[in-house]
Amino acid sequence: MDKLIITDLSKTYQNGVKALQNVSLQIPTGMFGLLGPNGAGKSTLMRIIATLQEADCGSIQLGSLNILAQPNEVRKVLGYLPQQFGVYPALSPEMLLNHLAVLKGIINKNERKEIIHALLNKVNLYEVRKQKLGGFSGGMKQRFGIAQALLNNPKLLIVDEPTAGLDPVERNRFYNLLSEVGENTIVILSTHIVDDVKELCPRMAIINKGKVVIQGNPLQIMESLEGRLYEKTIQKNELEQYKTEYQVISDRLYLGNQIIHVLSDAHPGSTFKLIEANLEDVYMSQIFNA
Repeated sequence: MDKLIITDLSKTYQNGVKALQNVSLQIPTGMFGLLGPNGAGKSTLMRIIATLQEADCGSIQLGSLNILAQPNEVRKVLGYLPQQFGVYPALSPEMLLNHLAVLKGIINKNERKEIIHALLNKVNLYEVRKQKLGGFSGGMKQRFGIAQALLNNPKLLIVDEPTAGLDPVERNRFYNLLSEVGENTIVILSTHIVDDVKELCPRMAIINKGKVVIQGNPLQIMESLEGRLYEKTIQKNELEQYKTEYQVISDRLYLGNQIIHVLSDAHPGSTFKLIEANLEDVYMSQIFNA
């Protein structure tokens, strides 16, 4: 099966911001999570892969296709759900998908109808196919977005911050849909929500300040913190003091007290408890160290 191979990709904007710095990734078929804070360079990378923006240097290969040199060929096998996308509120999903299918070159009317109805069933919108998109919830619009991205049966599907604003039920529906698609397609899930990656992706990378800071299997990445992560409950007014003395990678409130997670190669003291790391700890440690 085809792989997406990104090699030494860089992009600097005119204002001097280095959005990407020598990014290299190998992404096979299946779900791949791209995790990073807002402004890390994720959306720039997604737009370049989706042929919407040019890189300064580097290469991207999808099977035999050179993405940077053959954008029109790439678009034939690409599905893209950007972070923000518009719909025509007065149209039904059936009508808008029909219009988009024509633009994607699906000329045969019967074939088009069959594909559209199959996709609407897949994203659980068939029953509301005649209703206006303007009345859809956020989750329903996201599912429509996935349907339009799958119209041409893509080899590569890019979804950028897809679950932002979705309630837990809609998010779970979305997880199930993406994992099903990922069985036969390269799916890149770009997000700052750690749970999205933890639930869905057997492979991932964390990007920060335009650089890939860690990549691999989430479970193996979590093992990188084994024996180095400690927890302690403190008073809220002690937080700043602990931040000056220890490498505090995260803090949260629980029942009015502050719980801190500290990264340390040596045991920081008897009042600290050694704990197992989760993916959020890895994420916070990488962002903290940047």
